[in-house]
Amino acid sequence: MKFSALQISEILDGTIEGDKNTCVTSVSKIEEGITGSISFLANPKYAEYIYSTDASIVILNRDFKLDRPVKNTLTLIRVDNAQACFGQLLEMYNQVKNNKIGISPKADIDESAKIGKDVYIGANTSIGENVVLGDGVKIYPNCYIGDNAKIGENSTIFAGSQIYSESIIGKECVIHSGVSIGADGFGFVPNSENNYKKVPQIGNAIIEDHVEIGANTCIDRATLGSTIIRKGVKLDNLIQIAHNVEIGENTVIAAQTGIAGSTKIGKNCMIGGQVGIVGHIKIADEVKIAAQSGIAQSIETAGTIVQGSPAINIGDFKRSYVMFRKLPEISAQLQNLDKKFNNINPSAS
Repeated sequence: MKFSALQISEILDGTIEGDKNTCVTSVSKIEEGITGSISFLANPKYAEYIYSTDASIVILNRDFKLDRPVKNTLTLIRVDNAQACFGQLLEMYNQVKNNKIGISPKADIDESAKIGKDVYIGANTSIGENVVLGDGVKIYPNCYIGDNAKIGENSTIFAGSQIYSESIIGKECVIHSGVSIGADGFGFVPNSENNYKKVPQIGNAIIEDHVEIGANTCIDRATLGSTIIRKGVKLDNLIQIAHNVEIGENTVIAAQTGIAGSTKIGKNCMIGGQVGIVGHIKIADEVKIAAQSGIAQSIETAGTIVQGSPAINIGDFKRSYVMFRKLPEISAQLQNLDKKFNNINPSAS
């Protein structure tokens, strides 16, 4: 993909300083710019790189003042907000790059499946019975879409993901490589012989619109009913979400977090990495949970911020941590006081 400075300036409503015919085919950080790449300058800490970068085009703010000439091979595009404009450009670049259409002859598609317009299905992907794919859906190679699954318009399933039967995925979702949606929940009960008997998992998993799920994350199907990921949720890589969990709208969760069965998490929550949450509890809206915290009971007050394992209010955690760091000092002081007391009262020792 090749874009000229003129084309880019028209997209971003920018002003060109240099050669309007300069073309780029890649993007780069300003300090790592190479010929044929485009970068941006927004943070003043990186201002010095504007004079040394080998990038062909740099986007920068209109009010940035040069204190000496840049390389004559560099074309500048001045805009109102360089960072926002570069983000806009990256989004457009990504859309063009991923705008695949067509069905590979190596894909295995059941004749009962309903396929929308402008769909992409990659090689070695298996589409089961009665699957419904909306317009613009993109399914990369080596994916499995189980019987009766539904995937909404313009959603993307990257390579190697497994969407089990009955799963429902909404519109404009992004499912990254290696994701498992709809596998059996961890349901076993001990019997009289002290063996574990599997409880059939006959529910499904529902992913609502505008959800993004990071690589190798697992979302289990419900025992009964549905595991539900609400609209706008963003999940990082390597997250485990157990059966019958519900995650509220626009909640974000960082990597390696595990959520046990039937827990309900509110909307607009922020959960850090490596958090462990027990099952059958409720977490209120707008709660923030610091990384590596352990949540053992419900959090019922909206907007609460917690940290620690078991987690406590973040203010209490910080005060407790200060005391914890001082324990060696406090212990030495106590021993010193004990010695002084014994010297004053020998018979007490």
